[in-house]
This record gives sequence, C-alpha cells and structure tokens, in this order.
Amino acid sequence: MALLLKSASMVNVCEELLLTYGPGGDTPEFFDHDTVIVDCSKLEGNATGLNLRALKQTLLECRLRPIGVRSATATVLQQAQEMGWLTVSDDLVRVKSPAQVRQPAPRTVEIVKEVVHEVVREVSRPSTLLVDKPVRSGQKIYARGGDLVLLAMVNQGGEVIADGHIHVYAPLRGKAMAGASGNTQARIFSTCLEPELISIAGIYRTSENKLPKDIHGQAAQVRLSTADGQEKLLFEALAL
Repeated sequence: MALLLKSASMVNVCEELLLTYGPGGDTPEFFDHDTVIVDCSKLEGNATGLNLRALKQTLLECRLRPIGVRSATATVLQQAQEMGWLTVSDDLVRVKSPAQVRQPAPRTVEIVKEVVHEVVREVSRPSTLLVDKPVRSGQKIYARGGDLVLLAMVNQGGEVIADGHIHVYAPLRGKAMAGASGNTQARIFSTCLEPELISIAGIYRTSENKLPKDIHGQAAQVRLSTADGQEKLLFEALAL
C-alpha cells in the first residue's frame, strides 16, 4: 500500500490523516497495521517542510506501518535512511485494491493499494470460491468474478472480498466486501454477523456504527437498497 502525498505541509497531511483514520477519526479501525510506502511523486520537487518523523508518528496512530519512501528528494531520502526506511524504485506498478470502499478521502493525501500479496487464492473466471479454513487476522481472500463461500470463521483483521455474493456459514468478525466490482445486487450472508466492516458495491458500514440487537451476532443477510435514489445497507435477520 502507498501513501500518495499531494502536499508537503505535514501539519495539513497529519491533520487530515488523523481526521479520517486516527483513533478519533471517521474510520479508526480501517487499517490493521498494514505496511505502507510514502510516495512523493506528486510533490513536483517541492518538499519544503516535509518531516518524515512527524508523518511516521501519525501513520502509526492510524494503524499503518511506514517502511519506505518513493520519488523523494535527497533531503527526504536522507531522513528516510536515518529512520531505516527502504528506498523504493519509481517503476513499481501501483494497482488499486479490488474493493475500493467509498469513504471521505483526505485532500492532501491519497491511499493507494499496492498489489495484494496476502491473497490466498483468486478465481480468474466467473465461479464460486469455497474456503473451508478459518480466515486469520491479516489474511485476504478475493473471489474475482464470482461468489465466495466460507465454511469457517472470518476472524477480526481478516478480509474477504467477492465480485458476487459472500456466504459465511460461521461467525463473520472481520471485513466483508461483496459486489466489489460494482454489483449492487450482491449480498452478504452469515450465521453470526459481527463484522468490523461490511460493504456492498462500495457502500460500507463499520463496527463503530453498532448493529441492532436482533442482528448483531445473529444469522442475517445484508443487501443494498437504492430506493428513492439513495443507496444504503439493509440488515435483515434470517430464520434458520
């Protein structure tokens, strides 16, 4: 994952990161101590006031682990080397995440997902991906072009993604994103719904917004309603 800086003002950058991803921000648990590269390619050589140590502290508060810098000036590179960061080649390909949730994005920074190495398995054509082992914290499973069926628990910190539906026949306690390619008809099913984050076609809800008592920890489905031109997630109990 890369942090694409659009301003060298660390005061503005740090404020906006904390506003969105910090402990008191809109989505404080969106990241799970993911590694991140600081990308300076949009600064156009203007790195006055770029304080990597201040940025590092802010990223740590946002549950991100900075490990390197890219497209930086000599002054910034020296700071990075003093902190033990890597110098990342400019020709690395950036690929956006298969599940880009709609969220308030800071104006002076942009979070860009790199190629995901944690993917357990991918489906290259429309199909159903069946997983019968628990999804541990830090694991990500993506069913490209089809549905995802899980027969074991999705633990906190785990992430499951599908272009179609997601069926979890066990507790769902991590992040689940259905309709990742924009399918608004996709649904999420679980026999025990306790998610950190739930999303359909980019419309999401985090655990900060608590589920109703008759839904939380119960068998339920999640679908997207577009009534009256407004998109919102609907949670409905299932009778098993």
